[in-house]
Amino acid sequence: MTEPGNTVLYRVDDGVAHLTLNRPDKRNALNDALISDLKAALGQGSRDESIRAIVLSGAGRDFCSGADLKALEKISKASVAGNIDDARSLMELFMLMRALPLPVIAAVRGKALAGGSGLASACDIVLASADARFGYPEVKIGFVPAMVMAILRRNISEKRAFELVTRGEEISAEEGKRIGLVNQVFTEADFENEVSAYAKRFSTLSKSAVALTKGLLYQMDTMAFDQAIATGVDVNVIARMSKDCQAGVAKFLKKA
Repeated sequence: MTEPGNTVLYRVDDGVAHLTLNRPDKRNALNDALISDLKAALGQGSRDESIRAIVLSGAGRDFCSGADLKALEKISKASVAGNIDDARSLMELFMLMRALPLPVIAAVRGKALAGGSGLASACDIVLASADARFGYPEVKIGFVPAMVMAILRRNISEKRAFELVTRGEEISAEEGKRIGLVNQVFTEADFENEVSAYAKRFSTLSKSAVALTKGLLYQMDTMAFDQAIATGVDVNVIARMSKDCQAGVAKFLKKA
């Protein structure tokens, strides 16, 4: 096991990079060091040609409780410029996760709150233990989940998003699945095995096709229908010319 930094553990298992937030005594709360180390770990995974998927989890009982107390104290005393720099660092993390060509999977146990819920929803897929809890309690301290709202709004309906961010209440993993925030819910006893099996399925798929699909899906967010279809033509052609597609078609035709 290697460590991009003290706050994030990094290991590889059968083509899957496992990143673990490693501040269990602080419920894996976000601070400058963790955000920086997580960026480094994500970059390390994306540069490794053997990696087909990235799994993000938290050490201890919780996934991530949001910003830690020292971070909150820091932003309460910072200047406008200081707060802009701090906010942009988190923004860069979310944008990096969206831009990575690999699938990023959140494996959520315990609580994912505030920025921690945002971190989970910024992943491409959210797998949750049956005991997991999600929530955006920022409103309770007069704060706004501003950046994570851009992610949440793309995950669930407008009215459900409004309710979550203005009431600040927690929801269960099953409720998260019902509204589209969570992909799959597994029992605690089977959680690690189920997450591992889920992630390893990407090792059987074309890496280039998954990367092109992810990029196109998110690129379409801001496009009109005709522009999205036209962009789809371009990606379709790129996919046809890829080695994976040519090999896959040849194999299919050989079986036919």
